[in-house]
Amino acid sequence: MNLDSLIEKMNRLEYHQSILLKMISKSDDHFYKLIVERSLNKQDVETFHKKCNELMIELEEQQAEGFVYFESLFKKFKESLHPNLEAEEVILACLRQQLFLPLMIEFKKYI
Repeated sequence: MNLDSLIEKMNRLEYHQSILLKMISKSDDHFYKLIVERSLNKQDVETFHKKCNELMIELEEQQAEGFVYFESLFKKFKESLHPNLEAEEVILACLRQQLFLPLMIEFKKYI
């Protein structure tokens, strides 16, 4: 495969991606849309899910101990985000898509 055909293929994929973004803008998959818009790769998303699962466990532990403020968890969350993401947009997208609900409901209080 030569360079011209690779460039043509890449341009086609970018065009198809833009069409897909328009299609999913009408869906409830807000977090998935954010992944595509911000050009995150599979490892970035897996890292995000792993961190959220860890924070969910910490949230449950802290709630069991009677904690009512979770700003330290929110700070960990913000610091762990991919540089292309903002905490507020991620939290709102996750809430709309119903991902990590207990965690995102708490984090929404800090945005």
